[in-house]
Amino acid sequence: MTCPASPTVERSIDLNVLRAAAHRRMPWKNGGGETSEIAISPPGATLDSLDWRVSMAVVAQDGPFSIFPDIDRTLCILDGQGMALDFGAAGGTRTVTRDTAPFPFPADLPVQARLLAGTIADLNVMTRRGRYRHSVDRLVVDRHLTLDLRAEESLLFCADGAVSCAIEGESEIQLGARDCVLMQSPPGVLTLSAARSSASVFLIQLYRTIARNASRN
Repeated sequence: MTCPASPTVERSIDLNVLRAAAHRRMPWKNGGGETSEIAISPPGATLDSLDWRVSMAVVAQDGPFSIFPDIDRTLCILDGQGMALDFGAAGGTRTVTRDTAPFPFPADLPVQARLLAGTIADLNVMTRRGRYRHSVDRLVVDRHLTLDLRAEESLLFCADGAVSCAIEGESEIQLGARDCVLMQSPPGVLTLSAARSSASVFLIQLYRTIARNASRN
């Protein structure tokens, strides 16, 4: 007896390459500096209506972070020596540098930033609590690196160097420093190759915690 062949399941993967030169520049919420917005959802959302956002900022002086109600945030240092984050008596102080792991914290807590040694550039990931959660991993690509992605939406951000990205059945994508690729629908296996000796990348995975068609309050 011959068993019927299993049906082929086609995957629809939406890839959007976000080049560094096209990142949208805008002032900080508190007016203390400038942000380069890499991606935001839903498209056209404001700081008050976003579900998630990925951005970069240059911090040139000490000062308070903007407050974002109901937002969870992860901070990563891209350039410079880093900063100390003071959460006050209840939260203490946390030092974040290029060598420390990405640092998650609630963005609705007051926090004062103090630069360790001059200007820094950082990467920020924010998700609205109750709608999304996220993870951020810093990875070094020496030659080849294979990742199994399961999040509904993922971003690969090239911090330093250059990498090529390959998803089975899709064309290879080349990313230079500060380029990013947004992948929607779980892409499965992603293979990275360093264009030169090595590259530093951040893998951002976004997980929806509320149904797409659920009403928004």
